[in-house]
Amino acid sequence: MELSLTLIIIIITCLISYYGWKNPEFINKQLFTPYLIKREGSYGRFLFSGFIHKDGTHLLFNMFTFFFFGNVVESYLTYMFGFEMGVVAYLAFYLLAIVIADIPTYLKEQDNPAYHALGASGGTSATVFASIILMPLSDICIFGIFCLPGFILGILFLGYAFYKGRAGGDNINHDAHFYGAVFGIVVIVLISPENGLQFWEQIKSFSLF
Repeated sequence: MELSLTLIIIIITCLISYYGWKNPEFINKQLFTPYLIKREGSYGRFLFSGFIHKDGTHLLFNMFTFFFFGNVVESYLTYMFGFEMGVVAYLAFYLLAIVIADIPTYLKEQDNPAYHALGASGGTSATVFASIILMPLSDICIFGIFCLPGFILGILFLGYAFYKGRAGGDNINHDAHFYGAVFGIVVIVLISPENGLQFWEQIKSFSLF
C-alpha cells in the first residue's frame, strides 16, 4: 500500500490516541476545553484535540471514514497543484478544518467549565463533504448496508448536525461536524468554481427512478 499523507495522518492519530489512553493526564492537556483556552491562552488545544479520541470505537469510526474520503481529496489536490504543493495544500486543508470547525463551539462554550470535546470530526467531515462536491452521485454506505448518493446523505447529515448542534445535551460536538462539512464544501468551490457548477448539473439530472 502506498504511504499516502492520508495514511500517515491516520497512523499519527492512532499512535497519539493510544498514548493518550495510557496517559490520561496527556488527554486532559489536549482536550478541546473552551473555558481553559480563553483563560489560559492554550490555543494549541484547537489543533491537538483533533489527534486524540475517547476510545477505540471513536477512533475507528473517524479514521475509517477519513481513510476513504481523505484519499479522494488528497488525489484531487495533488492533481490540481502538483504533488509537492498538493500535499502541502491537503495537510493545510485537514489541519485548518479541525481548527475552524471548533471555532463556533469555542464561542458558544467559552464560559462553560464543564464542556470538553476531542476527536478529528471537523477534519473528517471536511474531507467527506469535499468528496461529495467532487462526486455527488457516488453512493455512500452506512455500515455497508444502507446506501444513498453522497449529496442526499450529505443534506440529511447537515440537517441532523445543525439540529442536534442547536439542541445539545448528548456530549457530541455536532457543530464541529456541521462547520467542518461547510469548510470542506467552501474550500473545494473556491479552488475551482467549476466543481460547484458540475455538482449542480449532476444533482439536477439525478433521478431515484
